[in-house]
Amino acid sequence: MDGFEVRNYNTKKGKGLFATKQYNQGDVILEEDPLVSCQFAWNAAYRYLACDNCMRPLETPEQNVRRLSCKPDIVLPHSDCYETNLENLTGCSQCEILYCSDACRQRAYDTYHRILCHDTADAQHPIMILLEAWKQMHYPPETTNIMLLVRILAFIQQSSDPQAAALKFKQFCHRTVNEDAELVHKLLGEQFTSQLETLRELTSNVINGEYIQEFLSPEGFCSLMALIGTNGQGIGTSPLSMWVNAVLELTMSDDERQQLDLFIDKLYEYVQDESGTFLNTEGSGLYQLQSACNHSCAPNAESSFPYGNHRIQLKAVKPIMPGEEICISYLDECALRRSRHSRQKELAQNYLFVCWCDRCTTEASQPDCTSEEDMSEDEIDADD
Repeated sequence: MDGFEVRNYNTKKGKGLFATKQYNQGDVILEEDPLVSCQFAWNAAYRYLACDNCMRPLETPEQNVRRLSCKPDIVLPHSDCYETNLENLTGCSQCEILYCSDACRQRAYDTYHRILCHDTADAQHPIMILLEAWKQMHYPPETTNIMLLVRILAFIQQSSDPQAAALKFKQFCHRTVNEDAELVHKLLGEQFTSQLETLRELTSNVINGEYIQEFLSPEGFCSLMALIGTNGQGIGTSPLSMWVNAVLELTMSDDERQQLDLFIDKLYEYVQDESGTFLNTEGSGLYQLQSACNHSCAPNAESSFPYGNHRIQLKAVKPIMPGEEICISYLDECALRRSRHSRQKELAQNYLFVCWCDRCTTEASQPDCTSEEDMSEDEIDADD
């Protein structure tokens, strides 16, 4: 029996995930595969090789660190402590898109790939034209991929029950038309009106059909863009970090541990110098259960990807009592450490809501002004 349930709010908040049993710190609340997921466009273009279905990296930790650091002579110690099974690597027989296993290849084909299979070498194919247009509109750091939207449409169109499939995605949406437009404006920038129409037309060239017409209308397409921009959960996988986590669990002497720590620090220096902060295979996915988690500035749960693919794990970071809402943070650790005013500002800009979690309520007496660490560079320059 699950230890949680999804409850609907009678408000703009939509829904929430609530505990039906006690969870202790470290307990796993749920694990879930996404309805659909997709690697980011520029991430794939920069040779972050990954399974097209589950986003499992298709390189060993040693291959990964050599590529990211541009140092082909690096040899990782204890390389056998993290098993990278690439023996089952396979590809689509028609388009040569790669998968980590036959199971992933079949799952992709059954879910969305049957409609979307195409010659990846044909630069004039509608999918390639759409991808190139998207890449010129959405440069790194990336937050989503237009192909996630296309896979949603293919998921619906390929389904044996398209109406039920469409409802799975409609349950993510509870915003007004104006709110959707504001979110897409944030995603695409000042030229969002013309860019949105371009993307809609190019998407219609890729996929069309009876059951997805409502999503290809101007209003429906805007709503779907807003959905992938706000409900898409970021996914990050890294062979190097999986190796680091595994090797740190090994039993060794203090001297060996010290040497290993220095070696790992040096690896990350090499990678940082060559690749900056872009270390992971990155993408996003839509999760039915995990997406029900609302935000809190003092979260009691966090999401991670412990299996090195798109399967998400939600784990308690503090005790959770029966009846208590299970909340995650939509902000990163750095943003969470900032003032209430700064957190509220970021949430309002990116998610269009005002947070009234327990922490924000407790800090309500703080002044509504930007603290020094949150000042813009212009403000700082003006003070110098």
